[in-house]
Amino acid sequence: MEWLNWFKSFENTKPVAMIIFFTCFCMVLFYLYGSKKRGERLESYRDIPLMDDNQDVKGAK
Repeated sequence: MEWLNWFKSFENTKPVAMIIFFTCFCMVLFYLYGSKKRGERLESYRDIPLMDDNQDVKGAK
């Protein structure tokens, strides 16, 4: 269990954590923009905060 002492030092764990989080971030981006259909749907959501009326939203009554 001596190898667990390596995790006690922040100098060792910070780069490892950064690599793990960066890898997860890249995987999320790949998932979102990997499919052209999913990417187009995601891009269509970018104007939602700027819509004023319910009539601007598709399918609104």
